[in-house]
Amino acid sequence: MTPRLPLPPFTLETARQKVQMAEDAWNSRDPERVAGGYSPDTEWRNRGEFLHGREEVVAFLRRKWVKEQDYRLRKTLWAFTENRIAVRFEYEWHDAAGQWWRSHGNENWEFDAQGYMARRFASINDQPISEAERKFHWERR
Repeated sequence: MTPRLPLPPFTLETARQKVQMAEDAWNSRDPERVAGGYSPDTEWRNRGEFLHGREEVVAFLRRKWVKEQDYRLRKTLWAFTENRIAVRFEYEWHDAAGQWWRSHGNENWEFDAQGYMARRFASINDQPISEAERKFHWERR
């Protein structure tokens, strides 16, 4: 596989780059684009779901964005080490009934030597909000 720059060990600058790359990919709402940043044998915990491999990630993301409509996300670097990054995030979405939600939480990431995310552990909480409480209003990319 072609290395996915920047590679570990991370500096403050390269950790921020990885976070921005992840935010941009997730905001595209393109499951294949998002999954391309993960190792073929990636391991995930997302809330109560445990996923293994890119194919399961793509299927998960397809389900996610059917439910979480008009999804918009912000990620913030929290901490990093040689091949690990921790982020805080918030995203907003609405369900099929029109109820808006703000989901927020933390992710722990571990990268392989080629710069692909091999492990992702996400803890997420959902909060109902009114449309007037929304913070993220940019156009879909």
